[in-house]
Amino acid sequence: MPKIIHVMIRVLDPLRALKFYADGFGFAITHRLDFDDFSLIYIKNPENDFEIELTHNFSRTEPYTHGDGYGHYAFAVDDLDAMHERLTAMACAPTAIKEFKKEGALQARFFFVQDPDGYKIEVLQTGGHYR
Repeated sequence: MPKIIHVMIRVLDPLRALKFYADGFGFAITHRLDFDDFSLIYIKNPENDFEIELTHNFSRTEPYTHGDGYGHYAFAVDDLDAMHERLTAMACAPTAIKEFKKEGALQARFFFVQDPDGYKIEVLQTGGHYR
């Protein structure tokens, strides 16, 4: 059976991206490949086998656009309120925490935040489908 191993996003400033993912989500570099005109930096935290591949093209000077096809990727956390407070303290401007309910039953608690390159991230309270 196929196993998903990473998602790739392009970053303008890898140091800024690495700081965001380290401070916000506990990610650290697991592997790095440096070439003449680009670098591939793989990051993850101890909770995951799945990695984010940060691609830095050295010649790029303008921020990337995300078009109308990109949606978001998601993290599940045990303490949504604490994560929201952490990202707020980092001046990342997370959206307000929202709740989805169906027939009165809580389905999900979540908020969105954007990384330094504008990629949307959904942060969900661990539980139910979101583990």
